[in-house]
Amino acid sequence: MDFRLGERSEEFRQEARSFLDEVLTEEVRDEMERTGVHHSWSFHRHLVERGWLAPGWPEELGGQGRDPLEMLAFMEEFHRAGAPTYAVGTTLMVANIIRHIGTEKQQQLVIPPALRGEIIIVLGFTEPESGSDVAAAQTRAVRDGDGWVVNGQKMFTTNAQEADYVFMLTRTNPEVAKHRGLTTFLVPLRQPGVEIQPVHTVSGERTNLTFYSDVRVDDSLRIGEVDGGWDVMQVGLTLERAGDHGGESIRLLDAIERWADGTVDDVGRRRADDPGVLARLGRAAAENEVITLLCRRSAWIQASGGLPGVEGSMSKLFASEALTRQSADFVDLLGRDGIRSHGDPTAPAGGAADYDFRFALGTTTYGGTSEIQRNIIAQRGLGLPRSR
Repeated sequence: MDFRLGERSEEFRQEARSFLDEVLTEEVRDEMERTGVHHSWSFHRHLVERGWLAPGWPEELGGQGRDPLEMLAFMEEFHRAGAPTYAVGTTLMVANIIRHIGTEKQQQLVIPPALRGEIIIVLGFTEPESGSDVAAAQTRAVRDGDGWVVNGQKMFTTNAQEADYVFMLTRTNPEVAKHRGLTTFLVPLRQPGVEIQPVHTVSGERTNLTFYSDVRVDDSLRIGEVDGGWDVMQVGLTLERAGDHGGESIRLLDAIERWADGTVDDVGRRRADDPGVLARLGRAAAENEVITLLCRRSAWIQASGGLPGVEGSMSKLFASEALTRQSADFVDLLGRDGIRSHGDPTAPAGGAADYDFRFALGTTTYGGTSEIQRNIIAQRGLGLPRSR
């Protein structure tokens, strides 16, 4: 079996690598580190100029018609470099949902400006009281004439301060089972009644808590059927989980390998020659290879016209928990210096271990917690009954 992505994919990978070397400057990285915002308008504009905001989309819609394997090579490079693409990713995820199930009016409203880089769409799924159980959403949308009035709050609406719309899950029918009374809307953020409060995570990232007080939404911005939001959500969550998840682990391993190769222990022996250090590096390298192959399987399913539901959950689960193990292991390897942060000139490996030790725990909740991913794998993949 040949696990390579093919010549065209590798050529595209090299183009992406050259682009990143030129555009992902230290200034852009420093800005992300200083603000905790993983979005850069300058980087965003360079993507638009290159035609790479959505290279996997059809040419007639503004893309380049790249196949899923080319896109996997492309995204592997972007994730390994730590490029600020989260806002692009959420925007295109929502645009893709609208492309498949939205009305013609919605497609015209969203897809052209999204692919021209003119709008950003963020996600409004999680709420402070429901966590990863997004079906327990209590943010209400009540019909009012030709529109709806929304009241409630959402947590982890990352990049809301930069965005034009939030793709929001609301409760429209409280009298039925929680999965049955949900509806999704594309809610304009730049209007009265919307309040955005920054929340800084333990890893230094900025996300947001957003409040909605009598916010009006036209019915033309309802995505899918009334009370049919759970089906819309399933498409979105599947697309979110099926991406490339290994970039952070690969960057962390590269940083620790450089540290091991360039430092010596108390007796003058290179750390890279220490069997104990090599064992830790080897274990991480093996896990990263598994992550890569799991993500490539999801890409192959997409290339074949399928939706990688269970497979996406497998890759997301393994990748997030591997990063959690690796970062803890490398902090232990570095000892007390392992908790020195980026920006401290004495921090080994540029503070990579400390950053990922704080960052990793959050990755086990994005797109659904590890427990949710295990339930999906058990029930949908293995056919096991729902746990009591």
